[in-house]
Amino acid sequence: MADPRNGGKRNLIIVSNRLPLSVKQTDDGTYQSSISSGGLVTSLSGLTKSTTFKWFGWPGLQVDDPQDREKVSKSLAAHNAVAVFLDQKLANQHYNCFSNQILWPILHYQTVTLNESAWESYKKVNELFAESVADAASDGDLIWVHDYHLMLLPGLLRKRLEEQGKFCAIGFSLHTPFPAKDFWRALPVRKELIEGILASDQVGFHTDEYKQNFMDSCHSLLEATIEPPDKIRWKGRWIIADSFIVGIDPQKFEDTLQKPEVISRIKELEEVYKDKKVIIGVDRLDYIKGLTLKLKAYDAFLDEHKELKNKVVLIQVAVPSREDVKEYQDLETEISTMVGKIDGKHATPDGSPLVYMHRSVPFTELTALYAVADACLLTSMRDGMNLVCFEYVACQAKKHGVLVLSEFAGASSFMNGGCITFHPANTKELSDAIYRAITMRPDERESNYNQLRRFIDKNTSARWGETFIERLTKCTA
Repeated sequence: MADPRNGGKRNLIIVSNRLPLSVKQTDDGTYQSSISSGGLVTSLSGLTKSTTFKWFGWPGLQVDDPQDREKVSKSLAAHNAVAVFLDQKLANQHYNCFSNQILWPILHYQTVTLNESAWESYKKVNELFAESVADAASDGDLIWVHDYHLMLLPGLLRKRLEEQGKFCAIGFSLHTPFPAKDFWRALPVRKELIEGILASDQVGFHTDEYKQNFMDSCHSLLEATIEPPDKIRWKGRWIIADSFIVGIDPQKFEDTLQKPEVISRIKELEEVYKDKKVIIGVDRLDYIKGLTLKLKAYDAFLDEHKELKNKVVLIQVAVPSREDVKEYQDLETEISTMVGKIDGKHATPDGSPLVYMHRSVPFTELTALYAVADACLLTSMRDGMNLVCFEYVACQAKKHGVLVLSEFAGASSFMNGGCITFHPANTKELSDAIYRAITMRPDERESNYNQLRRFIDKNTSARWGETFIERLTKCTA
């Protein structure tokens, strides 16, 4: 719905756990904020002509003094962002103890035990968000809530908006899988979370499988009425549930590949690996990414294909994640041990078959690595979408590299016709997939690549944002 107060533009409020900005205190006591260039910001960039934005989220730091809060708010206002201030203990309980130690695992088919204290903190944070957003919203605004950290927010928000006499269309997007109903039932607070989401007008998932799992849970747990393919009836309201394909901005990668420093770096890497097939893996260091399964299968591949000694190298980038959580610390130790054993077993004075980088990589370096790799290997045990495969394809116009993708990554629902898929826990199947990738005929590589390229060019991040908001706008009619 267009708002005449903004020259006919729609008003859109985006809500996420963290603001897409970094906020820092300067030496003179003021605060400076800078907006990030990726993720949700990029996804919604195409809407700027028709929509005005306001962002709500935690700024990532504790600010107790009222005057300092005012300074932070002023700094954020320059980017149309609004801080929801949380103390560090509450933020930790909400983010680490409930969202990432309970919700994240169960959404990825891992068993959990409920932490009652963390659940209370989760509810409290969602309430604080609801108060902040409801007070700032105007009648007729569109509100788009993001991800599992804020599952209760649509319900809390709708109640407050109605009390204030405001009607706003509420959308909710989940950026993880949604598990099958029997697994979701294992969570003691399963009904409360689904009821929170169902206060939305439109609920978005990455794939039809996740959407269907959610609808099945609504029917099974709440006896909600389901009208295929995309309608849910609950408490006298119709809710739209659908899949919206999230993507990337391919042009960003193409532009980066034209930079002189990237061209130079690509030439350097091609010289280093001129006689080798390069396989790239880029993952957050998380147990859902199947990194131990990847390394086990790569070791088996090296054992089976002695003729390829010194002719193949796997460059694995493992971006640090949740380093203060013991399970992630243990995983890093396990992976480092496996890397050492593989290199110790297969390395020669002429080189190592495995390069392990446990750190973030600058975007220009990452783009160069994508460009020189003959294959990209992603072994997720569960994954909402996994946009690394999109990024790799965007950098492969010249080389026509092969995508080797776990069947449990959301992207495999759309890209399996142009890539090699496998079950990540089947070591032989994964080892064979690696061999097939590096020995594929050039004509087959090109045909597969062209199919993948058409898909990522069509399903861009901007198209995702535009499609979701266009559909949500219709809920105001």
